[in-house]
Amino acid sequence: MTSTTFAELGVPADLVAVLEAANKATAFPIQQATLPSTLAGKDVLGRGKTGSGKTLAFSIPLVARVAELKRASGEGRRPKGLVLLPTRELATQVANVIAPLAAAKRLSVTTVFGGVKQGPQERAFRNGVDIVVACPGRLDDLMKQGIADLGDIEVTVLDEADHMADLGFLPVVTRILNATPAGRQRLLFSATLDNGVDKLVKRFLNNPTVHSVDEANSPVAAMTHHVYEVESTSEKTKLVRTLASGTGRRILFMRTKHQAKKLARQLTAAGIPAVDLHGNLSQNARDRNLAAFSGGDVRVLVATDVAARGVHVDGIELVVHVDPPAEHKAYLHRSGRTARAGAEGDVVTIMLPEQRQDTKQLLRRAQISVQPRLADSQSPFVLDLVGEQAPHVAPVPGGPGVGNEPVQQAQGTSNGANARRKRAARSQRGGGQGAGATAGAGSQRGQQGASRSGGQRSGAARSGGQRGGTPRGGQRSGAAR
Repeated sequence: MTSTTFAELGVPADLVAVLEAANKATAFPIQQATLPSTLAGKDVLGRGKTGSGKTLAFSIPLVARVAELKRASGEGRRPKGLVLLPTRELATQVANVIAPLAAAKRLSVTTVFGGVKQGPQERAFRNGVDIVVACPGRLDDLMKQGIADLGDIEVTVLDEADHMADLGFLPVVTRILNATPAGRQRLLFSATLDNGVDKLVKRFLNNPTVHSVDEANSPVAAMTHHVYEVESTSEKTKLVRTLASGTGRRILFMRTKHQAKKLARQLTAAGIPAVDLHGNLSQNARDRNLAAFSGGDVRVLVATDVAARGVHVDGIELVVHVDPPAEHKAYLHRSGRTARAGAEGDVVTIMLPEQRQDTKQLLRRAQISVQPRLADSQSPFVLDLVGEQAPHVAPVPGGPGVGNEPVQQAQGTSNGANARRKRAARSQRGGGQGAGATAGAGSQRGQQGASRSGGQRSGAARSGGQRGGTPRGGQRSGAAR
């Protein structure tokens, strides 16, 4: 397909200006294929491999059409655009792509997903919002509470519908789509049409235009695959550390949350700052770690499959399957974090001898043809792949990476009214004495107070004994004496 600009595809001039400012003047194949149909308001089924540019392919027509329809119908509080997708990370990143385009059209955008407080999402619906980027679970909750009303939705996008099916979201997605008006524009983007996605297409898309870019599960042509076999777990540990030591961004995939956290801490302690990303983290921690990775504070992200589709960061030069995944689709989606948008990238799978047969089957299903090589941390081809090693970063409190304890903040001086009264009282009692004398006076006062208090308690005990006529107060007094 020849090179085509967004302007030539009919994208509105103000959106073209936003894209050109971000150095995105030329459309990718899936954008070239779908934009003429989506900008015309047609339903579209887009199939393309990961990293093909699907997000911009639906973000441009979504913003353009919502803006056009809003001008025609006037202001309204209920949203007119909806994007449904499977993960929080993906929702955040898609919203970040949509936001500058929406700003050019003076449209508002909000994200809706679980793991965070509901209040800000409620306020967004109450104050009025144009485009909602949502995960199905939380949006369904808000609908049931009467907070989210989708009665004015004009454009609905389903992104990574196959992954939503894998996660069991299709019944919820069906309820949400039923809450949007029939006959409005719907765009569905998916790598495959299995696990019930085809039923969504038949039920909710009206005579959709189908655009496929590459085979559904095809590997990216600019991606180079390597399989390294190691003799033992100790050799594997050394190899992983070497692969993590380069200067470029890299993602290391693990099967479990515990192992992802553990490896990130080990790398940071070894002078290779790393952050983790997995389901045990709070949303704030996820956002913080992903920002550190995408912003360049750390170059290594250790993740579970929660990041296989939810991380869209440019310039990831290496993906390492520290633990080979259980099935081939996960392998392709993990690997798709590199070689994005036409860039090149490398993918390394590490296997122990006992994993040889399973890994062979995995690669065959993923249509990857690569010859395994015996490797260790000092193999020349490994060092050549890693290239220049990043400088060692000694772990320090407050330093980059997981495992560095935060810097202890010195306790400040409170300026509250109660604190001021206490300081004034201490100053009056101290009579202008120095700090040492004041401390001493305070100690003496404490002892005197304790003595007086003790005397009062003894008196009270004696008094209580007299009042109650029981010998216990006397016994205590006697014991005290």
